Amino acid sequence: MPTTSAPARPSIRQAVTEIDHLPAARVFAGLAVPGLILIALGREDLLIFAVFGSFTGMYGFAESPRQRLLHQSEAAVMLVGAVGAGILLARLHASPVVLVVAVTVFAALASPITDRLGLRPEGPFFGIFAFGAIAMVAHVQPNPVLALMICAATAVLCVVVGYLESVRRARDPNAPEIAPHRTGRISLVQAARYALAISIAGGIGLLLGVGHANWVMAGAAVPLAAASARDRINRGLHRVAGTVLGLLVTAPLLIPGPSPAVLALAIIALLYPTELFMARHYALALGFFTPLIISMTELASPADPLTMLTDRGVDTLLGAAVGIAVAVLVRDTGVPGLPTQSCEPLHTDAMADDNQWYYCIKHHKAEQGKTCWYGDRMGPYPDQATAERALEIARARNKAADAEDD
Repeated sequence: MPTTSAPARPSIRQAVTEIDHLPAARVFAGLAVPGLILIALGREDLLIFAVFGSFTGMYGFAESPRQRLLHQSEAAVMLVGAVGAGILLARLHASPVVLVVAVTVFAALASPITDRLGLRPEGPFFGIFAFGAIAMVAHVQPNPVLALMICAATAVLCVVVGYLESVRRARDPNAPEIAPHRTGRISLVQAARYALAISIAGGIGLLLGVGHANWVMAGAAVPLAAASARDRINRGLHRVAGTVLGLLVTAPLLIPGPSPAVLALAIIALLYPTELFMARHYALALGFFTPLIISMTELASPADPLTMLTDRGVDTLLGAAVGIAVAVLVRDTGVPGLPTQSCEPLHTDAMADDNQWYYCIKHHKAEQGKTCWYGDRMGPYPDQATAERALEIARARNKAADAEDD
């Protein structure tokens, strides 16, 4: 009896192609320009604001020029607004309880908005992260208006860079626009997950007296962006494993006490591999993202490195545990009358009957039919063998396009 085996998960070298390098280079450029200027001016303490502005460049992967411009502009508003809210809370010397409540409300409101807008990466995580992180450090910033302007200017730069890059490599003009991933009651349930996870994680953090309540809340939000309960659990576990790896990288970087300029250069450099691996090797990406986060926090509000490393590890464990628990307990199918979420809930009957082959960059394998969300699919291809070579084909096409440009 013939048997079939599941396609092997590609190695890191196979999965990372020129397709991934494009957004990574785009995000890196968006931080490198303002970052180097701040280093030259001796204002490394402001780099954290540029970092959050540069997260704008992470949005709009594989989208048309018009849609990327729209989505990155919307992401910029969310990120700059979150940074502004964090600055306001810090300047008001809000208590930790107020911080937890404010971040919870922000997440509950931002989640359905980001769903409705169809932003990718999904969910309000980067806004939540920016809000909490800035609220913890902005109280020592002597010029909050300048800090907010740096964040906004960096976000605008990233929007411009993203649009120019998308025009250069424009997609098929007849390709459909990417539709929102979550809608209706599914979106409301997701907002409830965020509110529940963040409030519980923040509350536990307050009771235990953790040093960085924002890290606990961010850790709880991370698993929730995944599409299914199983994926959310995996995401939470990857969060813990990746953070452990990141702490091992951070220790030799931070403990020797490098100069602010050296630390700032390291932060800029770490953003490139963070974005490079984020979509397909999340745990590995955190190996770079964790030292970036801790280092930029150290520049903004210096503290004992060992204390920060310990806080980061404990906060991640607490947050991920809460996020996973909420993901398991609050299910879409548990709501009466609520349909189970699919990867592409807005597909038509014609799409459902499609028997062509595609390559899913989320599941790292060839799939028959439009079973996965549009933004995760490459294709169509005439057969399975061709679909399995999707990354290789795209790499060759990119090289050919570059040769024509030259």
